[in-house]
Amino acid sequence: MATTETASTQTGSAPPSQGRERKTSFRTVSLDEINRLYTPHDIVDINPTTDIGQPGDFPYTRGIHATGYRGKIWTMRQFAGFSTPEETNQRFKYLLKEGQTGLSVAYDLPTLMGYDADSLLSEGEVGKCGVAVSSLADMETLFAGIDLETVTVSQTINAPASVLLAMYLVVAEKQGADWRKISGTLQNDILKEYIAQKEWIYPIRPAMKLVIDTFEFCTAHVPKYNPISVSGYHIREAGATALKELAFTLRDGIEYVEWGVRAGLDLEKFVPRISFFFNAHNDFFEEIAKYRAARRVWARTMRDRFGARNERTLQLRFHTQTAGVSLTVQQPLNNVVRVAIQALAGVLGGTQSLHTDSYDEALALPTDRAALLALRTQQIIAEESGVANTLDPLGGSYFVEALTEKMENGARDYFDRIDAMGGMVEAIEKGFPQREIQDSAYQYQKALESGDQTIVGVNKYQMKEEGTEVPILVIDESVRQHQIERLEQTRTRRDKGAVAKALDNIRKAAQAQENTMPATIGAVREYATLGEICSALRDVYGVYEEPAI
Repeated sequence: MATTETASTQTGSAPPSQGRERKTSFRTVSLDEINRLYTPHDIVDINPTTDIGQPGDFPYTRGIHATGYRGKIWTMRQFAGFSTPEETNQRFKYLLKEGQTGLSVAYDLPTLMGYDADSLLSEGEVGKCGVAVSSLADMETLFAGIDLETVTVSQTINAPASVLLAMYLVVAEKQGADWRKISGTLQNDILKEYIAQKEWIYPIRPAMKLVIDTFEFCTAHVPKYNPISVSGYHIREAGATALKELAFTLRDGIEYVEWGVRAGLDLEKFVPRISFFFNAHNDFFEEIAKYRAARRVWARTMRDRFGARNERTLQLRFHTQTAGVSLTVQQPLNNVVRVAIQALAGVLGGTQSLHTDSYDEALALPTDRAALLALRTQQIIAEESGVANTLDPLGGSYFVEALTEKMENGARDYFDRIDAMGGMVEAIEKGFPQREIQDSAYQYQKALESGDQTIVGVNKYQMKEEGTEVPILVIDESVRQHQIERLEQTRTRRDKGAVAKALDNIRKAAQAQENTMPATIGAVREYATLGEICSALRDVYGVYEEPAI
């Protein structure tokens, strides 16, 4: 099924009619645009030296490290979080014991939206899709017995990201950790919230100011920490094609760089700490080409648009997660196969860290057993498959290189369109990326219903009786009561006057356009809650209301 964003001409020897012999998955590049056979004729416009190069060399198409996975295997960073901080702490320790090499925190919906567990708006959601964190007391419990100076931790949090970063740093401080040695990643990508995930609090421009505050603070005080992970994952999950995921994610990254430079930050100091987060979907070669194109586009953009010269500034580093949206309730064990293929694409594409979804996630949060199998999937790829033994083993493939070039050109076309609107913030305000994603999602659904898109077990190879019962992890309402009781105890023990003063300091910093991180850390130290801090910022910034698009 053709899409509007791909218009390049076939150059191979196979006539176009040979591309219509079977149905295929819905993708950025339609089957009509894929040759049956790729030959040197398909890459005549690609310079082997300047476009492909060697691993570790500009433009990093083949990877940012000259040693690949022989030097260091990717970080196995399984996303985890559910119920209470105590239970999630146990899951963290379980995964680390079983060989996981980094942590990734999933927060529940109230936390993502900046509400405490006792808010009326939190009812029915506390601990359901992640761990509930309302104050420093919760964060202390979450990381009890885990050395934050030695374990890298990723936090999937966006609108209230600066508050959760403050809590994390204060917990590390209480452990005696040196902030300058802490490494990890804060998602903190507010633009994709307005584009796709829809978990915002403040209007776009003050929300961007909070992001830049974390850039400035981390550059000065937590130099090994990544204050943002620019996320294409949620853009893809919302219905974008691989190309739109690539283009919008990288253009979001450019927007953050532009805002940081305008704020007076040193390009060569803060950009090396910008990381990325991509989806790994079903179309194996398309995903690999997407990752390779991402590195090349970023390197060239940082050099040509911003004048960067530092190698670290030019290198795109990214985390990959397999596609949650591809998992099915029907025949759920099929998801094990999907995840393995998607994870392999991420590895062959050169990811720096990886999360593999559990097969039961279309039904509920993963059980211990399902989470362990997902981790074992990564370990089998790393230890048994042999794919980590050589660098960029698909480099030089006529098909992969031609598809990588197509991805790069398509992304640059989107850059031109967004730049003509004034930038990504302006494009979001006009509803442009939102409409593009809606169109892709609509086309995908049409393809499913017509049968042009196959999902095994859903619209093809269905079974009347599947015969496999999958255990379900159930989070009941007792979690909310537990969290409310802890919150009440925290409020009883703290100094109310100190909390009120700390919250007022946040309002003053926001009103004066100062960096809000010091005031936020001060409030966290006094055990001000997440909801209270976000409310103080709402007093100054207001709230975002999505325009009709």
